[in-house]
Amino acid sequence: MKVYFDTCTLQRPLDDRSQARISLEAEAVLAILGLCDQGKVTLVTSDIVAFETRNNPHAQKRAFVEKITRQAGIYIVLTNVIEQLAQTYEQSGIKAVDALHLASAETEGVEYFCTCDDRFYRRAVQLTSLTLKVRMPLALVQEVII
Repeated sequence: MKVYFDTCTLQRPLDDRSQARISLEAEAVLAILGLCDQGKVTLVTSDIVAFETRNNPHAQKRAFVEKITRQAGIYIVLTNVIEQLAQTYEQSGIKAVDALHLASAETEGVEYFCTCDDRFYRRAVQLTSLTLKVRMPLALVQEVII
């Protein structure tokens, strides 16, 4: 099973855990990353994650995400096909960078796309053309951990 985490989700374990939701999501992300380490799930990453990570001013989050993505089983290089698909998602109100994440995952045939971004999630689940499933971390962990 292939899973794609957008950048905000990869950083979730380092977010302030004083809110219950953030704490639970952080643990869910770590649990899924643990499945990746065990070879039960394939982590998929992309040029878009790498771009956002390189431009992150927080050194600790940058280093954390870089370490995780180096262990990804699949790395998606940005192509014209991905850019064109992303433009169609933008027309549905999805921000450009989020559309590139989603188009990268969709083009690769990823089964699950995970985000912590509420606005992005609400818009992405309305896209009827997607073959992948868009989930928040808590829903994803419930589906993939058996």
